[in-house]
Amino acid sequence: MMESGIPICNICGEQVGLASTNGEVFVACHECNYPVCKTCLDYEIKEGRNACLRCATPYDENEQESTNHATMASHPNTAQDVGVHARTVSTVSTVDSEYQDDSGNPIWKNRVESWKEKKSKKKKNQSKTVVQEAAEVPPEQQMEEKPQLADAAEPLSRIIPVPKSQITPYRIVIIVRLIVLCLFFHYRVTHPVESAYPLWLISVICEIWFAFSWVLDQFPKWSPINRETYLDRLSARYEREGEPCQLAPVDFFVSTVDPMKEPPLITANTVLSILAVDYPVEKVSCYVSDDGGSMLTFESLAETSDFARKWVPFCKKFSIEPRAPEFYFTQKFDYLKDKVQPSFVKERRAMKREYEEYKVRVNALVAKAQKTPEDGWTMADGTPWPGNNPRDHPGMIQVFLGHSGAHDIEGNELPRLVYVSREKRPGYQHHKKAGAENALIRVSAVLTNAPYILNLDCDHYVNNSKAIREAMCFLMDPQVGRDVCYVQFPQRFDGIDKSDRYANRNIVFFDVNMKGLDGIQGPVYVGTGTVFNRQALYGYSPSNLPTIHKSSSSCSCCCRRKKPAKEKDLAEVYREAKREDLNSAIFNLREIENYDEHERSLLISQMSFEKTFGMSSVFIESTLMENGGVPDSANPSTLIREAIHVIGCGYEEKTAWGKEIGWIYGSVTEDILTGFKMQCRGWRSIYCMPLRPAFKGSAPINLSDRLHQVLRWALGSVEIFLSRHCPLWYGFGGGRLKWLQRLAYTNTIVYPFTSLPLIAYCVLPAVCLLTGKFIIPTLSNVASVLFLGLFLSIIVTSVLELRWSGIGIEDWWRNEQFWVIGGVSAHLFAVFQGFLKMLAGIDTNFTVTAKAADDGEFGDLYIFKWTTVLIPPTTILIVNLVGVVAGFSDALNKGYEAWGPLFGKVFFSFWVILHLYPFLKGLMGRQNRTPTIVVLWSVLLASVFSLVWVKINPFVSKDDPSAVVQNCIDMDC
Repeated sequence: MMESGIPICNICGEQVGLASTNGEVFVACHECNYPVCKTCLDYEIKEGRNACLRCATPYDENEQESTNHATMASHPNTAQDVGVHARTVSTVSTVDSEYQDDSGNPIWKNRVESWKEKKSKKKKNQSKTVVQEAAEVPPEQQMEEKPQLADAAEPLSRIIPVPKSQITPYRIVIIVRLIVLCLFFHYRVTHPVESAYPLWLISVICEIWFAFSWVLDQFPKWSPINRETYLDRLSARYEREGEPCQLAPVDFFVSTVDPMKEPPLITANTVLSILAVDYPVEKVSCYVSDDGGSMLTFESLAETSDFARKWVPFCKKFSIEPRAPEFYFTQKFDYLKDKVQPSFVKERRAMKREYEEYKVRVNALVAKAQKTPEDGWTMADGTPWPGNNPRDHPGMIQVFLGHSGAHDIEGNELPRLVYVSREKRPGYQHHKKAGAENALIRVSAVLTNAPYILNLDCDHYVNNSKAIREAMCFLMDPQVGRDVCYVQFPQRFDGIDKSDRYANRNIVFFDVNMKGLDGIQGPVYVGTGTVFNRQALYGYSPSNLPTIHKSSSSCSCCCRRKKPAKEKDLAEVYREAKREDLNSAIFNLREIENYDEHERSLLISQMSFEKTFGMSSVFIESTLMENGGVPDSANPSTLIREAIHVIGCGYEEKTAWGKEIGWIYGSVTEDILTGFKMQCRGWRSIYCMPLRPAFKGSAPINLSDRLHQVLRWALGSVEIFLSRHCPLWYGFGGGRLKWLQRLAYTNTIVYPFTSLPLIAYCVLPAVCLLTGKFIIPTLSNVASVLFLGLFLSIIVTSVLELRWSGIGIEDWWRNEQFWVIGGVSAHLFAVFQGFLKMLAGIDTNFTVTAKAADDGEFGDLYIFKWTTVLIPPTTILIVNLVGVVAGFSDALNKGYEAWGPLFGKVFFSFWVILHLYPFLKGLMGRQNRTPTIVVLWSVLLASVFSLVWVKINPFVSKDDPSAVVQNCIDMDC
């Protein structure tokens, strides 16, 4: 506690120092001799705290310098006792009223603020010392050091804004389109169609909703940006020759559930691409979550770890891309390009043979697993496999690589590879993928505790070996990374047909919407290909975020009246106070090294860490290490036992897991919800698009699987809409989510409801053709200009969007088509299922079953699976085709005058048919074979709809005899 008889300041931890008048030890309080340095005392007085922190005696500023003879130097024993006492006091809970000042702020926080000011002054003094020392260095040596200092000061990335020549016209057209929309709706509302009033009213309601959806989708794209990274600067700053590598460690998460649906070979390729990534091996750890507890996954990982000893050195020796063997050996390109080593061809052939043999072994395991033995699976030593019952088994952890002796064939160290299967017991809610990811957070924190986490789906491999370095250019940049919760990479896919019939690539979303969000507060989290800041997952707020609820002494706007405290979101205020307490605890425990184990455990308990993170002292200690890492004295066997403990099925009970920290529960789209919670706390995200795609995966390319995927996404959005985390009302008390960002999140949760007006609008053209009515009155010159202006603004907006984003018109058109296809099918069922699940507790699953398949390239494109989701779009197609035929027949009978009105009606019907054309092709398949059940249901619905319409024709008055006579004449009765 003391050096040279000078006590330690109990606020900042530095030596108290000497008084400026007599050179004796400085003393602040003469009653209890509580050791406080002059800097901290001045700060306390400046902040209005004029009483001693220990005895509450007022400081006498006039006598401080004159009475320095009564110093603590004359009482060394007392000073030592005071130091011990101060250490004990610092363990008192911050909510204790005895240690709070008049303003209600805990003394603990005051100490933290004082410490920060003292540290900043100390850093300034150190920088001055460095400058003075640099002046004494010979000029020759200074010239050598200047480039290194310059590299250290340069940013690791930069923002490339969209050129003004592209973005300015784009914004002008958006405003013009908004004005035209307002004029258009004024005309539509003031000019009803009396002869078809119900149809007109439905069409106006639908058009208003479409305009609202357009606003939600359009304005978050107001400020799109691009980014560029500098990998050479990253290496120059953190990988200097002769010095230890300073790059931050990264924990990779790979999740899999059912090896029959997610082939082990695909998961193995993802793992191999991670183990061979271009990053220091001691900084990489790969955790594979097997949520099904399958022995097949376990054994395939054992085979993968053996093959990795050969594959990893081969990849790094010849710098091959991609580093997933299945995709490297099957890609069609000149593999000799840029290869200059003569041994490459020979070693590549040998490696390809090794991989083929490895595939045979893995496929043999798959074949063996097709039939489960009656007594269950047994391991090599004869003991039963613990995961024989996937719903009832203990937690399992196996470290395949990373322990002693795990080296490749050249004797080099390999990254860690850890198999994890969390405990499953009946009666517990396991929360599917979100629960598995949270279990991986805790396991990795106990075993490796890297400050950054990258999560990948089992079918997404590392396509760019430098992807992690790309992310580190943002996360490790002192200026950029302070408030970045995650870096999101775009998703890219293999095995999709060239025309991308069902918009599987999602180019418009990843290359347009996500760029727009990057210019606001950052892209949304899309579930895979994301590098997280671990502290953000723990629920903390950014370190550089100011306290927003603290009252300010001056008001920026005199006429703006402050809201009373009662109007604020009290839950948000409580959460912010809680996070500030946690941040203070992290800071103090990290900097003060004089606590023993008992005192540390007391402080942790008093800060309620157990209620937040669970009953694991080892895990809680890991959360207090902002830069990651595990203690050097940690016993591996103890860590494994603790890791088993934190993946227990009851560990999360009565904690904040899934509520405030980790992956958030409550929706099948836990990714959107997790990113939303982080950005509500004040974090921002980064969108990184390297020239070579960072990760690639596989997507369901046939119609049925694609619709089922879209159904799951839409269902998750409906669940969020009906939950407390809905962006329409959640997080307003914090004020940390920007308005355009909130619009974007609102769009992600309300888009499934567009299915209702979309279906109505797709049926309206057929109804108009069948009845001879129309939803638009005879157009005047002004109305014609409005309609023309609306169509032109829509077209120009799309063209300018294609210009600044760089996507092709075919990708844009496919996106438009599938927006209609998904809207009238999967989104409708998602709304129906979501309300049943959230309001009535009924979980209705619309499953799909395989019906037919074709061989050859893109054979999966023609696989057809029956599902009820296909019925609504098929019905709409048949109704519109019937309506077109009926319309033309009616025009032929009525003569020349009927062709003009027919054009407008047929135009809208063709609009529907063109958008549903990919659906029609998928329905027919390669041989134009449609399942009979689909045709029968669709024809039945179309027939019933037509007969009912004829029966209750609302446009014929029952009391109008002329209408009845006309009907008789038409029927030739």
